[in-house]
Amino acid sequence: MIETMGTLGLTGSGLQDVLTAAALAPSLHNTQPWSFQVSEHGIELHADPGRQLPVADPTGRELRIACGAALFNLRLALLGQGVKPLVTVLPEPARPDLVAVVRRGGSRRASPEQRRLLDAVPRRHTNRKPFSDSEIPADALHALRRAALDEGAWLHLVTDPRHRTELADLARSAHEIQLADPAFIAELERWTGHGEPRPDGVPATAGGPLPRPNATWVMRDFTRGTGRPDPGFEAEPLIAVLTVHSDGAREEIRAGEALERVLLTATVHGLSASFLSQLVEVPDVRQTLSRMLGGLRPPQVVLRLGHGWPVPGTPRRPYSDLIRTDLQEER
Repeated sequence: MIETMGTLGLTGSGLQDVLTAAALAPSLHNTQPWSFQVSEHGIELHADPGRQLPVADPTGRELRIACGAALFNLRLALLGQGVKPLVTVLPEPARPDLVAVVRRGGSRRASPEQRRLLDAVPRRHTNRKPFSDSEIPADALHALRRAALDEGAWLHLVTDPRHRTELADLARSAHEIQLADPAFIAELERWTGHGEPRPDGVPATAGGPLPRPNATWVMRDFTRGTGRPDPGFEAEPLIAVLTVHSDGAREEIRAGEALERVLLTATVHGLSASFLSQLVEVPDVRQTLSRMLGGLRPPQVVLRLGHGWPVPGTPRRPYSDLIRTDLQEER
């Protein structure tokens, strides 16, 4: 069978590979809040407000970060197909759910570094299990910082002992504030800890161990209490805070692109990552964290990085569910 060229000059299987790669991006509770509208001349990336978490993410900031991560994968996958992506972010103010339009800007092959990142896309998984206490090499730390800078962001590695203690206390405070909210608990349980097959959310098998109540770095329970007892997390995880110039939709999308580049770079260097999202979801705690970092740029993502054992990926929505129909467009 001979495939004809369609969107951006891609074959049908090429387009499917590109959108499948885009949809392997991380998102809060694996909500996968994106869809794609395709035409001969471009790919539109849309945010799906129906997949926003109104309690944990009332402003949609984390939703836009997730869409930015999907946009980075989309750019990378197009280069893997020999297509130079020409990206316009937030092209129509009257359509705020339209995150970006990607058109063909000519032909270009992925560089060796871009190819390594693209190969890492299906291997990148959020790892909620303990990491080893082995030190992260200096070249990997440099690569992580450079990855953020390449996308117009900054990655702050929290190494000062005083700041680490303060950050651990902030994480605990934010965790306790969220757990005191019945609406937050209900939302968390809707999306995590399930045992039945479904194409989104975090299944109990990917939830990690049950957190210890007295652990230095508090972790969320994604298993609804069914996880194995915590065997003990690493004593000194590498904590990294991703920041951009400011808040606002455009910068949050940029943060998502930088986040995915950092995570894929970590994967290339054999590192694992998980999120300490409570630090940026509780407004007062996020402001305190911002002041700790100097107050110049708002923190968008907090990561725990280290050497972890391989974990399976979370489920993904089928390819047919990613394509935005004309009816959805009208709505």
